[in-house]
Amino acid sequence: MTASQIALRDCSEEVGEDPGYIGVSQQRPADNSRTLNVDSTAMTLPMSDPTAWATAMNNLGMAPLGIAGQPILPDFDPALGMMTGIPPITPMMPGLGIVPPPIPPDMPVVKEIIHCKSCTLFPPNPNLPPPATRERPPGCKTVFVGGLPENGTEQIIVEVFEQCGEIIAIRKSKKNFCHIRFAEEYMVDKALYLSGYRIRLGSSTDKKDTGRLHVDFAQARDDLYEWECKQRMLAREERHRRRMEEERLRPPSPPTVVHYSDHECSVVAEKLKDDSKFSEAVQTLLTWIERGEVNRRSANNFYSMIQSANSHVRRLVNEKAAHEKDMEEAKEKFKQALSGILIQFEQIVAVYHSASKQKAWDHFTKAQRKNISVWCKQAEEIRNIHNDELMGIRREEEMEMSDDEIEETTETKETEESALVSQAEALKEENDSLRWQLDAYRNEVELLKQEQGKALREDDPNKEQQLKLLQQALQGMQQHLLKVQEEYKRKEAELEKIKDDKLQVEKMLENLKEKENCASRMCASSQDSDYPLEKTLNSSPIKSEREALLVGIISTFLHVHPFGASIEYICSYLHRLDNKICTSDVECLMSRLQHTFKQEMTGVGASLEKRWKFCGFEGLKLT
Repeated sequence: MTASQIALRDCSEEVGEDPGYIGVSQQRPADNSRTLNVDSTAMTLPMSDPTAWATAMNNLGMAPLGIAGQPILPDFDPALGMMTGIPPITPMMPGLGIVPPPIPPDMPVVKEIIHCKSCTLFPPNPNLPPPATRERPPGCKTVFVGGLPENGTEQIIVEVFEQCGEIIAIRKSKKNFCHIRFAEEYMVDKALYLSGYRIRLGSSTDKKDTGRLHVDFAQARDDLYEWECKQRMLAREERHRRRMEEERLRPPSPPTVVHYSDHECSVVAEKLKDDSKFSEAVQTLLTWIERGEVNRRSANNFYSMIQSANSHVRRLVNEKAAHEKDMEEAKEKFKQALSGILIQFEQIVAVYHSASKQKAWDHFTKAQRKNISVWCKQAEEIRNIHNDELMGIRREEEMEMSDDEIEETTETKETEESALVSQAEALKEENDSLRWQLDAYRNEVELLKQEQGKALREDDPNKEQQLKLLQQALQGMQQHLLKVQEEYKRKEAELEKIKDDKLQVEKMLENLKEKENCASRMCASSQDSDYPLEKTLNSSPIKSEREALLVGIISTFLHVHPFGASIEYICSYLHRLDNKICTSDVECLMSRLQHTFKQEMTGVGASLEKRWKFCGFEGLKLT
């Protein structure tokens, strides 16, 4: 048997049981265009047609032989095993491989004439667009076939479409169309390939014996029911697979706890004394107590077991202390190792810096200088990283020490400061509430935008007006939020200013207290002197304790104003402390104390004004 006959036999076995028919395979014409194959068992040709037989053999790249084995085409070269202009047969050729190669969408599909026993199918014009089809229903196994000849019978329909696959049922109508239900879904795709073919019964040219097939998807309840059953089966399998996976990943159940008895109680008591079995025993003890096994008869046993559990507290504390000690030692060891590494990095960087000095730098080449600079930069970066790490460890230790030292609570604040702080907190809460309101408005705007998108599909005429109103409301809320934020900042600035003023007042009060103490000491010394009290009072320019306080406050005020101050400025400051102070009294008091205060004229022309200055240090020398 020759090689061509063996290939022919293999081809006939692939096509079907009947060796008298052969499927239409793909063809590669001279212009590199491909032809589509429905299936090796789909379309058959009678062997009695020598031209069709030669075309099929030519498409397979084999020697075209007749029924008796004689060559049909004389151009075949047996030495080369191929015809002139036909590529050699390969395993990757369409029709011979397991999976045919995909056809590019831009590649034109060339359909050929299909010969059946009772009819002939002629392909449509390749220049026409492909026939339109409806959307494929889920699980579709039924096709609609229209354009049948009037004289077409169910036997002819079976003869044409049984090559696409097993037919389950045919429902033929009297109006030249029918519905065909196949056994599998992929057979529908094969049947759609015949859409557009012109069918002719026998050799008749009568109009009743011709027609143009139109094949399309059909929606059938049986197909949908089978598809839903299949989907439910797949869903059940998926649920079962997930359940099995969850059961596999689920942690094992804890061991069951035995019921209480005297024997089990003694066993658990012994386990409680053993460090390795303590966890299991204490869990059993906890379960028994929660179950309510404690009663008057077993109370002593439970107390002994609880006492045994308590004996492990000291052991656990010691273990914790040992672990903490190990951790501290490890930290100290790590810190020492890191310090040693940093010292070595410093030495390396010092080497680079000394090599960068001009005394040694001039003797290196340009490439060596570049390498030294790069190495120095890398070493400095690594050193800085390790130094930051070491400083971070030290800062953490200092923070821990400071947290341990600071245990006392701070004293309560004064009423004014607490009121200011509460006011600031109220402003913060108001600011937060407004921010939350703004977020709520934004969410509402998003929802309304989505509703407007739906309304846009429904052609709502008020969408633009609603959008403008929402934008205006959002802008108003933003402006209101900005105003509240500005007010909050202003209140914070006022709070800071009031705090500063308060600190200054406290300092001045401290100074006044010091002066009051000095005045009291001076009064005590004056009482011990030889002069009588009445003479001292009559000769002293300060007549009361109030005037002494005023002198101290004015002296402190003028001491921080070395260039002097006007009487109006001094009285405005004193009015903050007491509104009853009179300007004339203050001026009279200052004029009496000539060794403490003096008045000078400053300025020229229109800017001429009287200013009081503090001269107590000079007056002390004179007196």
